Amino acid sequence: MTAQMTKETRENRIKRLIYRSTYTGTKETDLLLGTFAKRNLDGFNEALLDEYEALIENSDPDLYMWISRRKPVPEAWNGEIMQRLQDFKLED
Repeated sequence: MTAQMTKETRENRIKRLIYRSTYTGTKETDLLLGTFAKRNLDGFNEALLDEYEALIENSDPDLYMWISRRKPVPEAWNGEIMQRLQDFKLED
């Protein structure tokens, strides 16, 4: 396989991130992240996709507590994506 063949396309990356966001293992986080990802990832540039992908590697309980503002967000994760997640409303 060449390096070109192993490079993930943007479309496949977004599909993978949506899948990962929808099946986190915690129902509340699945619903929140999955809906957010489906509605927003297509519009993200590569830097925002990188930030989102790194963020969702955290544990589901931590993510839920940070997004719901029940626990302070560590400085390393308190970026644009976290702000967007905290402002996101499932009813929109």
